[in-house]
Amino acid sequence: MKLPLILILSLFTTPLYAEKQQEIALFAGGCFWCMEPPFDKLDGVISTTSGYTSGHKNNPTYREVSAGHTGHTEAIQIVFDPEIISYTKLLDVFWKNIDPVAVDRQFCDAGTQYRSGIYYRDTTQEIAAKHSLEQLEKTKPFEEDIATEIIAASTFYPAEEYHQDYYIKNPLRYKYYRYSCGRDQRLSELWGVK
Repeated sequence: MKLPLILILSLFTTPLYAEKQQEIALFAGGCFWCMEPPFDKLDGVISTTSGYTSGHKNNPTYREVSAGHTGHTEAIQIVFDPEIISYTKLLDVFWKNIDPVAVDRQFCDAGTQYRSGIYYRDTTQEIAAKHSLEQLEKTKPFEEDIATEIIAASTFYPAEEYHQDYYIKNPLRYKYYRYSCGRDQRLSELWGVK
């Protein structure tokens, strides 16, 4: 039996295995050092990158962002495999690791550069993010209004290398900062003891 030429050619051009599906989530929850660990430990998360988003200057530096002059907020970009972990699960983890009622601040860090936010990349993420907010409004264990912004993603700029995986590279400094900033104490007040 002779195979058509087009079928023979397709055997050589079709990959033997499908490339792994990857998606990106973009969240801001104050200090990006503190936002990496909860996501890094999740199955299906491929990588987390600290950086800056939702500002008006191209290629901002940490010094510029932390001074509050660029409009950016400290954020993390999460690359994940949606076949292992859903965007909805990432949203659940996000909410439980921020103070959603804080306006232009998170814990001890104050200024618009520390505002919390969900930055959706497509309509599916937008719907999921807004639905998660609606669910939180119905079930929240606190009375204050939620201040977290939910807007379309803009350019994400990775932070300088020394900020990446800071909690691994500088564990003592990281733990001291996290404790002195009152992050875990406030999260316990908001969400209950983990």
